[in-house]
Amino acid sequence: MAEPVKLGIVGLGNMGRAHRQNILDGKVTGLTVAAVCDRAEALPEIREGEAQFTDASEMIKSGKIDAIHICTPHFLHSPLGIEALEAGLHVMVEKPLGVHVADCQRLIDAYEKTGGKDGTLTFAAMFNQRTNPLYKKLKDLIDSGETGEVRRIIWQVTDWFRTEYYYASGGWRATWKGEGGGVLLNQCPHNLDLFQWLFGMPDQITGFASFGRYHQIEVEDDVTAYMRWKDGKNALLVTSTGEAPGVNRLEVTCERGLIILEGGKLTFRRNRTETSEYSDKTDLAFGMPETWDVEVPVEEGAGGQHVEILQNFTDAILHGAELISPAIDGIHSIHLANAVIASAWKDGETLNLPIDADAYEKELIHKGETSTFKKREIDPNKKTTAADFSKSFR
Repeated sequence: MAEPVKLGIVGLGNMGRAHRQNILDGKVTGLTVAAVCDRAEALPEIREGEAQFTDASEMIKSGKIDAIHICTPHFLHSPLGIEALEAGLHVMVEKPLGVHVADCQRLIDAYEKTGGKDGTLTFAAMFNQRTNPLYKKLKDLIDSGETGEVRRIIWQVTDWFRTEYYYASGGWRATWKGEGGGVLLNQCPHNLDLFQWLFGMPDQITGFASFGRYHQIEVEDDVTAYMRWKDGKNALLVTSTGEAPGVNRLEVTCERGLIILEGGKLTFRRNRTETSEYSDKTDLAFGMPETWDVEVPVEEGAGGQHVEILQNFTDAILHGAELISPAIDGIHSIHLANAVIASAWKDGETLNLPIDADAYEKELIHKGETSTFKKREIDPNKKTTAADFSKSFR
């Protein structure tokens, strides 16, 4: 394909506009914004060489773009992605990949029937936290065997505080029909993606979720989930949009000690001898292996984030670069989210993975179609500013 790749962006909310601006500012080489699509009142000032559409299908069929970036509300990710793939376009999808597992699988099936067969199409997802040096270093430590066997994971990520105004400001937001979930579908997809990327998929999940505990919404805003693997390790995930100031602390207990990721630092309380080996060989009843407190050196900053993912997407199209975040991986974070919610719907029943994707889809659709929930109304003259958005974005 000739450079530059002509990109169409559908959905010009906060993320769609941010991606467009990054490209216009020249932060991504080999990529140009050839078209945008949204409601007429949401379209930006026209730039030279940029077509504007109010119908996504028209943009997909226009012949003006080589690739599409889907930045719409969640339920539209799958149908638009399928339509674009069938039209021969490269596809980038914002997180989450879909709302439920069956939806994600339909999108992945479409890819495998089109460009996935022969590698002619690039299919990626915007899991930008995979570029964060902290998580990259942690993955390297685990994959290289430096940690030894992982035994337990505790991730408390409650720094997602959102106000009542935030939820009231979007009619589709925090509803079963419009968003398909709450903190697990909106704020936590990055954490769930990192979770499975680092530790693999668990075999069982027990989920406890409060629906509208802190806000006037019908979906989950407070979650505690317990996960188990066949190899014996377990995990606890706690997340919420109702706690301030909140915390983001990841603890990984392993044979070689304890890793703590918090506050931009990666600390390894490293045992000189693996825990099991020390326990088996010592003749001390209350002995402890020698431990070194090590601050693992990590590259400063948050990494390339959205720009790096877009550059990688472009490089994959033009030069065959390996994707940092293949979209087919996106089904795993949705599987985790769906399993937690399904378990909570069943009063904390432990579920084996994979869950019944068709049954979950039917229940979710039923909840959306039968909902009579009304969100709080807000002052239509009050608007969230770019500064407000930047403070809460991650």
